[in-house]
Amino acid sequence: MEPIIAVVLALIAYALGSAKIINEGNAALVERLGRKHRTLTPGLNFVVPLVDQIVMEDTTREQFIDIKPQNIITKDNIYLEVDAVLFWRIKDIEKSFYAIEDLQGSLTQLATTTLREIIARNTVEETNVTRAEMDKAILDQLNSTTIDWGVEIIRLDIQRITPPESVRKSMEEERAAEIKKRALITEAEAERQAAIKKAEGTMTSMQIIAEGLRSNPESKEILRYLVAQDYINASYKLGESPNAKVVFVDPGKTGELMKEVIAESTNTEGNGKSSEHG
Repeated sequence: MEPIIAVVLALIAYALGSAKIINEGNAALVERLGRKHRTLTPGLNFVVPLVDQIVMEDTTREQFIDIKPQNIITKDNIYLEVDAVLFWRIKDIEKSFYAIEDLQGSLTQLATTTLREIIARNTVEETNVTRAEMDKAILDQLNSTTIDWGVEIIRLDIQRITPPESVRKSMEEERAAEIKKRALITEAEAERQAAIKKAEGTMTSMQIIAEGLRSNPESKEILRYLVAQDYINASYKLGESPNAKVVFVDPGKTGELMKEVIAESTNTEGNGKSSEHG
């Protein structure tokens, strides 16, 4: 019985030693006698004890590297401080282990160099306007290299681009001037629209008055009364003003002037009708 028990225990120990559980989202690399053998996927896996060795187990989920602030000289010779974050993941665990010695260190150096190179091609203004284009250019250039490392660069987010204080002040003044310019344009356009509406209203009122005078001659007296009332109101307002000046107008001449205007309006309407009948 003892030999059987020993065999059973040996088999149990072998099974326990050969069983390897890989968690979801991870992958493991196995070498057999010092040579790459296979990749273990999530779940229960078996290896040969003393012969097989797990040399690497890493996540295949998305990871990130914080790129320290970099001082970069732009195309127009301005120093910028740029801060970014690199998001990446392992696509081929064998390449990530055998093709590169220090994967994360290499990714950091590559991202930093590429970031500096792309931003140095642009001016300060272009770095703010073409941020999305720069991100894409950096991403394409990084992936062209990291594909040989079994790594996919998902994105590189430029978090901050900080220019010197003098440049920041100049940009703020430029933005303020642009906002003021847009406000003045908007105000001028509103005044223009108001003037057009007022002119259209005045024209409509004049047409209504002319039509009323033509159809009802007695309304001329009403018109004279309204003009006189407006004249009196304007005189009161002028007198109340602290800067008012006294202006003398001959009421008789005003009446004569209104008669001439009314007569001219009536004659104009009459001529217009004669032309239509002709």
